[in-house]
Amino acid sequence: MITIDFERCKGCRLCTEVCPKKIISVDYEKHNLKGYYTAVCTDNEQCISCSMCAVMCPDYAITVER
Repeated sequence: MITIDFERCKGCRLCTEVCPKKIISVDYEKHNLKGYYTAVCTDNEQCISCSMCAVMCPDYAITVER
């Protein structure tokens, strides 16, 4: 399961590029207090907990739980 800290994320899309299941995307419907459109997990059930997204995140905004 992936948890993304909405206020910490700056929408750099690095996590979307490395996700092997392609279940992370940027939500262009709403933005955080800093004005960034943030990443969201579109299907947590498909997550394989590889943690590639968390490793790539420069802002430590992603937590992966098994």
